[in-house]
Amino acid sequence: MILKSKKHSKFIFVLLLFSCSILFGQVKKDTISLSELEIMNTPIRNSIQQTAAAVSIITEKEINQADGVILTPVLNKIPGIFMQQGALNTNRITIRGIGARTQYGTSKIKAYFEGIPLSSVEGDTTLEDIDLEVLGGIEIIKGPNSTSFGAGLGGVISLRAKQLDTETSFAKTATTFGSFGLIKQILSAGYSDSQSSLFVNYSNLQQEGYRENSDYDRQSLNLFGKQKISEKSTLSFFGIATRLKAFIPSSISETTFNINPKSAAATWLAAQGFESYDKLMVGIGFEHQFSKSWSADVSLFSNLKKAYEPRPFDILEEKTNMLGFRAKVNYKASLFSLPNTISFGTEFMTENYDFSLFRNLYQSYPGQGSVQDERFSEMEQKRGYWNGFIQMETQLSNKLNLESGLAFNTTHYNQQDIFLADENSKEKYTFASVWSPRFGLSYKIDDSKNVYVSLSKGFSIPSVAETLTPEGQINTDLQSEKGINYEIGFKANFFEKKLYTEMILYSTQINNLLVARRVAEDQYVGINAGESSHQGLEFLLNYKFQPNSNIQLNPYFSATINRFEFKDFVDNDTDYSGKMLPAMPDTQFNFGFDLVSAMGLSFNASYRLTGKMYLDDANSKETAGYELLDVKAGYGFYILKKVKMEINLGIQNALNEKYAASILPNAVGFGSTPARYYYPGNPGNYYGGFNAVYAFN
Repeated sequence: MILKSKKHSKFIFVLLLFSCSILFGQVKKDTISLSELEIMNTPIRNSIQQTAAAVSIITEKEINQADGVILTPVLNKIPGIFMQQGALNTNRITIRGIGARTQYGTSKIKAYFEGIPLSSVEGDTTLEDIDLEVLGGIEIIKGPNSTSFGAGLGGVISLRAKQLDTETSFAKTATTFGSFGLIKQILSAGYSDSQSSLFVNYSNLQQEGYRENSDYDRQSLNLFGKQKISEKSTLSFFGIATRLKAFIPSSISETTFNINPKSAAATWLAAQGFESYDKLMVGIGFEHQFSKSWSADVSLFSNLKKAYEPRPFDILEEKTNMLGFRAKVNYKASLFSLPNTISFGTEFMTENYDFSLFRNLYQSYPGQGSVQDERFSEMEQKRGYWNGFIQMETQLSNKLNLESGLAFNTTHYNQQDIFLADENSKEKYTFASVWSPRFGLSYKIDDSKNVYVSLSKGFSIPSVAETLTPEGQINTDLQSEKGINYEIGFKANFFEKKLYTEMILYSTQINNLLVARRVAEDQYVGINAGESSHQGLEFLLNYKFQPNSNIQLNPYFSATINRFEFKDFVDNDTDYSGKMLPAMPDTQFNFGFDLVSAMGLSFNASYRLTGKMYLDDANSKETAGYELLDVKAGYGFYILKKVKMEINLGIQNALNEKYAASILPNAVGFGSTPARYYYPGNPGNYYGGFNAVYAFN
């Protein structure tokens, strides 16, 4: 405790020294209140304050305050969001506890990039393929508060591409170095005029990693553009190509975590397990304004992936190809003499997924890593869903606004065992259609304060893996997970819109709870095991303070206090009712600030306190809470008025906290081996870099 006090005192001294520096000139003011930011990726646009839902917007400036490698520290500043990072390629994002029991990856949350789905048909989401350099902002809708995005019980994460200023032409290069062999190199260029815009970015991210068997190498090429066809029509397009090879250290036991957190799981180390894939995402969109009242937005998109993953228990080969279509039409008119906007649309996706499993002979060839043997399984799956929606916003009075919506979804899976080559191995299953209504009322107390209430229903379908029995047959008795969300919130500005605050109370009641029951080292069976209750409070303070023309200081504070518990949950004759959900902290607190000076100096700090987490459904084991401090300083300056240079230096986990960055809930030991719950977090580490931007005009 004394050691931590010394660390805290040293950090406070550094902050005071920096803050008391004499700065000259005038800083460019950032006077836009958080409440005034507009939600761009919903069918009906509105500001945060006017929206009758829990919505968060992360700006490009806030994204750039992190290390530029991964979104973990950025998302974890948002109340209600918890991102666990087992490795750069092993992450789990939860919103209000939804998806906490997912063994690997992110599920029950929909993700979009410029309106194009990033989530698969069965709901798996991977955000780490999107390079942070191309992001212009992030919008998050928490809970089932949008009828226009289909099966997302936890919510929706929408990524926005970097926006170019009009009449801009530039080229940029950037390099980042850091601990554990981190190196990231970027080359990008952009062009924009009154009719067109184009942005292209290439990045190469490499890291040896803190742990054994954790080398990471990702290359990506990103292309975005818009072309104004006429005064009323705009064509947009994007393409993202990714090549990844990332080794997997996997989780370790509590004993290993305490003694040697750098080690990898013994089997994964011996097999030199990794995942590699080539992925291509492409999309094209068309917007047209028919009149002042009518507008339409249509997009066509595709996702191709070829993957290879040697694991201790087998070797997996995958091929995925997806094709989708999304369209919406907006109409503005009066409804019973009341101002009204209505949006209706559809989203359709079809996905072919083929996988083969091969025996891994790594134990027969010590020191050589994975060795592929004969194929023992091959499956072909076809997945598809259709989502139709209608959303409406009606101004009932000058102070009262009504939001309403209704969505309809149907999902189906087809599967054939190619390995057996038997017509009888073909199976089809269609989930029962789901209707998802939503209502929200927002009342304007005055021009700077709103209170709202909302009621919504959401759902998440089981993944194909969850629908399979141990014999490989589809379990037709499995049902979609459904939840009803009740929410009340207060959003307000104070002190001439310099201080923005939110306080939100919610309760989400889930039935047909999907439980992944582990039956083998890499095999899980899905069951509907009961009900869970997700209740919590989310609080946010954001203040823009400018004591003089030389400095602008933006401190913030956010808090999440929750109670996620099983209401009625019986699994294998064991009653877990009343127990807390595992792998979720009961509290999260974030303190931080961003300081900008007229000299081009900048400094930001983020201090996060995360509460304890249970490791299993029985709450028989728990891991302690932890504290993380991240700091970053930068200096920007111009050379010959054409070249803008920036250098930066940052420290992550500045207090050198030992903690579990991710938890594998309900881990099971096999034979005499203990259960492997823990993914150790990185100790204190450093990064730094520089970038140069050349402006052609």
